[in-house]
Amino acid sequence: MSLVADSLSEPCVENVPLHEIAERFGTPCYVYSQAALVAAFSDYRAALANRNARICYAVKANSNLSILKLFAARGAGFDIVSGGELARVIAAGGDPGKVVFSGVGKSRTEINEALARNIYCFNVESTSELELLNRVAGEAGKRAPIALRVNPDVDPKTHPYISTGLKSAKFGVAFDQAAALYRLAQGLPNLRIRGIACHIGSQLLDPQPAADAAGKLLELVDALALAGITLEHIDLGGGMGIRYRDEVVLPVADYLAPMLSRLAHRKEMLLVEPGRSLVGNAGLLLTRVEVLKHGEQKNFAVVDAAMNDLARPALYDAWHDIVKVGAGGTAPGKPLRYEIVGPICESGDFLGHDRELPLVEGDLLAILSAGAYGMAMSSNYNTRPRVAEVMVDGSEARLIRKRETVDDLLANELPLL
Repeated sequence: MSLVADSLSEPCVENVPLHEIAERFGTPCYVYSQAALVAAFSDYRAALANRNARICYAVKANSNLSILKLFAARGAGFDIVSGGELARVIAAGGDPGKVVFSGVGKSRTEINEALARNIYCFNVESTSELELLNRVAGEAGKRAPIALRVNPDVDPKTHPYISTGLKSAKFGVAFDQAAALYRLAQGLPNLRIRGIACHIGSQLLDPQPAADAAGKLLELVDALALAGITLEHIDLGGGMGIRYRDEVVLPVADYLAPMLSRLAHRKEMLLVEPGRSLVGNAGLLLTRVEVLKHGEQKNFAVVDAAMNDLARPALYDAWHDIVKVGAGGTAPGKPLRYEIVGPICESGDFLGHDRELPLVEGDLLAILSAGAYGMAMSSNYNTRPRVAEVMVDGSEARLIRKRETVDDLLANELPLL
């Protein structure tokens, strides 16, 4: 379902016309629907009802404080991959005791801060990290709660850049080495074994790989129990996909069902770490056509958004639906096929290829399904200030991140005299 709906023949997010958002907050800007965010979280909560389970939102998908606060208020835990993300969770009122800290390169500083905040668990991704955690926790007079992130070597059937659970991935520890590492952890005095984790990839549409990964993990959990290593939780990661173009996406309950059936009657707490599926279709990038350039082979619509604002098309060749939502002139343009491009000085600066649209300069466009890995991956390339973010709740639109200025970008630089 599109985030953009027609209200009285006017494209809106919830009950707010997009042209009003553009006039009030400027373009480009990210626009989110609070109702869509709440509904997505509620779908997970309903699917996990009557289970000992925790939803840990993957902060990297979209780390805006207002979105984190929205989920925290509904009892969410959080999956983080940096000390900065931990600071965001705390600033948003999240409970550090519901935080799992993933990532392959946690620094001493990050580990110390997480220990001081008494986070729920570190997801450990190497022998070296296991030993570092033991040393740092010992120096702090603490015991670090840990789970091993294990690679089940299950093909997630997704883009290779977002496949994370194969033997060739930089993430996690090999399945056949995990038991030995648990025995090592058991003998380290400053560690507390709490659970086991895996995450096989992102934008997953077929539920079977996740169910297969759960099955392999359960075999390991049971073997560890026989060896005297009892686990409190099983973290099966996230990765459920969304519809960008023509993907067939199951309801959350149906996607989780094969995985949950493997976990029937288990005593361990289940952790899931959704990101994209909570925020992806709840946001769009609103942009305006600046220039129409007609060439011999291609037509170009140059918009005020660019690859620094939304990196996914340039990075993954990802598709986002692009729809016209507001007219820039009194008469619509003739429908033509356009390359939708930004003003960045790179040939790879595109937001969409070969889109048939009736455009005139000044038209407003909405780039859909941009709530995940949009603002979170944006940059200041070409000294472009990052855009504003807006939350819509019913008939109210609120600024939840100010648009940066060039002065903001220069403020931390110290030019040589």
